[in-house]
Amino acid sequence: MSGPNRILAIGDIHGCSRALETLLRVVAPSTDDLIVTLGDYVDRGLDSAGVIECLLRLTATHHVVSLRGNHEEMMLDARRDREILQLWRECGGEAALMSYAPDKDDPTLGDVPGAHWRFLEGTCRDVYEMGDHFFVHGGVEDDVALDRQSPAILHWQKFPPQRPHVSGKRMICGHTPQHGGVPAVLPHAVCIDTGAGMDGWLTCLEVLTGYVWQANERGEVRESVLPAPRRRW
Repeated sequence: MSGPNRILAIGDIHGCSRALETLLRVVAPSTDDLIVTLGDYVDRGLDSAGVIECLLRLTATHHVVSLRGNHEEMMLDARRDREILQLWRECGGEAALMSYAPDKDDPTLGDVPGAHWRFLEGTCRDVYEMGDHFFVHGGVEDDVALDRQSPAILHWQKFPPQRPHVSGKRMICGHTPQHGGVPAVLPHAVCIDTGAGMDGWLTCLEVLTGYVWQANERGEVRESVLPAPRRRW
């Protein structure tokens, strides 16, 4: 069986549904493509609910692998701990809740539909391997097998990694915003969080060619290729 036509990685979306829909329209993924979304779908931006609805529709028609980020972790944990709930709300969760109940003065986790909880808890995964690459939201411990990494590292570790992973595979990640709007590239790792939700860009990377599409909440689009890798950070 042949592999996917394109491997498309999409960075941190953070409630930016217009940027996501614009990006998908420009990239025009086919059913022969593999789409890997790197987590942090919620918080900061104005339409977390719309982002997850878009991903649910996309998953129904395309081959999508959705990863879980630290903001999804906080949202899930907020259901069982009032202190985490408060922390999450202060880290962008307030905007996420407002997107689920825009007409309410005090929206709650009860306004989030069951399908969204099932997506965050059951559909999303923490790490994904494909060919010579692996995909994760945050980062990894370089000397630990991918299937033995802790969620805390996978969700929270910042870019850049100091050494290549023991697998020899190249890491594609998000989580650490690149405020210049340009993906960060090392020989063994690429970070495509380019500031969506912070007036930046949402990035889609075609992993095998290095081609990059970007869109923002104003509906603007730009295209480029990955810059040359930096040997040191």
